[in-house]
Amino acid sequence: MQAISRLLASAFLVSGLALPQSGDTKPRFELADVHVSPPTRNPFIREPQFRNGRYEVRFATMVDLIGKAYGVQPERVSGGPNWVENDLYKINARAAAGTTLETAKPMLQSLLADRFSLAIRKDTKSVPSYALRISKRGQLKEAQGSGDPDCKFIPPTPPPAGTPPSAPLLTYNCRKMTMAGFSEVLSSSLVLGAQILSNKVTVDETALKGAFDFDFKYTPPSYMTGGAIAGAEVITLFDAMEKIGLKLEPVDVPLPVIFIESVNQKPTPNQPNIAEALHITPPPTEFEVAQIKLTAPDFRGMRLQAQPGGRINIAGTPLKFLIQQAWDLSDDMIVGTPKWMETERFDIVAKADMPGQVDIDDLWPMLRALLKDRFKLETHMETRQVTAYTLVSVKPKMKKADPASHTKYKEGAGADGKDPRDKNPILGRLVTVQNMTMAQFAEKLKGIAPGYIKTPVLDATGLPGGYDFTLSFSPAGAGQAPPGGGGRGGGAPDGPQPPAAGEASSAADPNGAVTLF
Repeated sequence: MQAISRLLASAFLVSGLALPQSGDTKPRFELADVHVSPPTRNPFIREPQFRNGRYEVRFATMVDLIGKAYGVQPERVSGGPNWVENDLYKINARAAAGTTLETAKPMLQSLLADRFSLAIRKDTKSVPSYALRISKRGQLKEAQGSGDPDCKFIPPTPPPAGTPPSAPLLTYNCRKMTMAGFSEVLSSSLVLGAQILSNKVTVDETALKGAFDFDFKYTPPSYMTGGAIAGAEVITLFDAMEKIGLKLEPVDVPLPVIFIESVNQKPTPNQPNIAEALHITPPPTEFEVAQIKLTAPDFRGMRLQAQPGGRINIAGTPLKFLIQQAWDLSDDMIVGTPKWMETERFDIVAKADMPGQVDIDDLWPMLRALLKDRFKLETHMETRQVTAYTLVSVKPKMKKADPASHTKYKEGAGADGKDPRDKNPILGRLVTVQNMTMAQFAEKLKGIAPGYIKTPVLDATGLPGGYDFTLSFSPAGAGQAPPGGGGRGGGAPDGPQPPAAGEASSAADPNGAVTLF
């Protein structure tokens, strides 16, 4: 998302961009297309990258953009209006040849100031974090040999055919790691620490000097569901640290932060015909080449991977499931399917004519075209009654939000660090909501819990203002099928229903699973 270029002749200036002051030599993108991101069922930032010679970032909040521009984690950006972690933007920009993501940072800083009138100041603030501390001395071994520090992921070995499902243990071999370096690794997506630790910073408080060799393994929360953990070894990331003589504890740490003094919600207009000037072409609607075959009988599970070079690798998927995903439908919104569409499983290897990895939003039109062509799929749309939901108020226990706080939701625990999944791993999902109105929450429920909700949710709570709360539930299909059949791969239409008004919510299954409702 970063590119560096010298300010060129005025021909490069875009209408709507603020003209630099005399003597302003800050690097700027040569051209930039800035607009609100279109709706998506996956509203998570697409990390900055250079694609087709352009700098691109999608589905980024203002806090995301500031974090990328100044090289800080989003948790270290504060202040500003409440929409800065809710509204999503897309940027396509051109920079001088040789620009890298690192050298593009000052260009993104200039763009935010020019197009959004962003004004910031640097400050210090106490930030909820995790401290890496010693639990048992002598557990870590001093590093041997030479080479660069590294924590390498070791893929799990597929279980033999016929083996009951179990929760995988993700294994990492760390070599020549300092504790300061390992603290950074724990906060990264490398070990899913960004999700498990709720994107909090990890600071080294071990006082250990030098580098160490060690291994650790743990079960990611997303796999701690239903029968997947029956009889299987389950290790949380916190347990894994204890096994190597370390511990992670919540702390408040004073850290440098960026404070938003002011920012505009709407960017200044793009120049006319900016897409043509940047040579932006729409993504392909068909695969360049594709192979489809029946899944091998001994293959277990399902897989959908986007790989470099525009490749897609899908394995073990019934045709009905592919139709659900490609058209964003629930089970009860598809009728007239023969039984084999649910029982026969298929593998698809396909390549799109585009560089880099295929974005999930660009995949669905290509998959629709492929299914129509290769399976001679013919469909039509008609109106029928299906299960849909209205959000109503039944003795709400939510906390009124500070109106000045940012509107957002995230996967993981809130500021108190409490995570009910530690005691009941089958809950699986923990969503923390901050300063969100019930209308906004109803609108986002489809994205928060797509396994349960496939249709828009109406707000009939009548509750004013914004609220703070956490929502802890089991993924669809953990223990029982989701209501309305909206789970992964579909479920029975007569799945568990939400409790009636006034009834207490309870576990949907003896194994401790709790539905979204």
